[in-house]
Amino acid sequence: MVNRPIGVFDSGVGGLTVVKELIRQLPLENIVYLGDTARVPYGTKSKSTIVRFTLENILFLLKQNVKLIVIACNTSSSMALEEARNYFKIPIVDVVLPGAKEAVYATKNKRIGVIGTPATIKSRAYEREIKRLNSSIKVISKPTPLFVPLVEEGLFYSAISLKISRMYLKDFKEADIDTLVLGCTHYPLLKPLIQRVMGKNVTLIDSAEQVVYEVKELLKKEKLFNRSKKKGKHKFFVTDAPENFLKVAQHFLKEPIKNIKMVNYGL
Repeated sequence: MVNRPIGVFDSGVGGLTVVKELIRQLPLENIVYLGDTARVPYGTKSKSTIVRFTLENILFLLKQNVKLIVIACNTSSSMALEEARNYFKIPIVDVVLPGAKEAVYATKNKRIGVIGTPATIKSRAYEREIKRLNSSIKVISKPTPLFVPLVEEGLFYSAISLKISRMYLKDFKEADIDTLVLGCTHYPLLKPLIQRVMGKNVTLIDSAEQVVYEVKELLKKEKLFNRSKKKGKHKFFVTDAPENFLKVAQHFLKEPIKNIKMVNYGL
């Protein structure tokens, strides 16, 4: 059991922000990553569709014999977490609660902004968790759906990305927030651009580091740390366009990716 991989899934390449942190903090752990690139983006779809996609992704990872699952997709975490935990007994870590915790810790003026897909923002998942942790905090939320295709296309520093960032983030600058939650795992790939627009006094919350902290606590509690002394193996699966995924993934992870396969389940 302990030598089994950690399963991670996202709608596309965004969950690699979590994978990168897992590799950094848990170098001995094996990882299986699933990017549902055929059906990205999730954030514009109905709850019933998001729940179905999420359950199908988990079923696929279970067939890879994983020991725990990280839902590295804010849309799935905010819309389908309860159903996933009801259906499956395997430990599941989401991205919303860790991100909310970090934002509450970071804010000084108690004004937090949240950006995410339309489905994530509509669910108010971040707002609920932040308010539960500290009811005096004001939360300003806004959907920013064009950020996902920009990342999927690898347009991290383009003029069009800068223009869209300024358009989306204008309201947050006017609201005088001091903390901005990047409520989609795609968004940290645009972090330098978003920081440039928001200014150095605004803290950007990328929940990946906190998510991996939760994973480590779970591995410790369940006694599931990999006992091998060898560097972990990493496998990648996508449901479409492996070439596009490979280009962005290697740019971000800064390592060659050999084990990438295309699968067509759930379609």
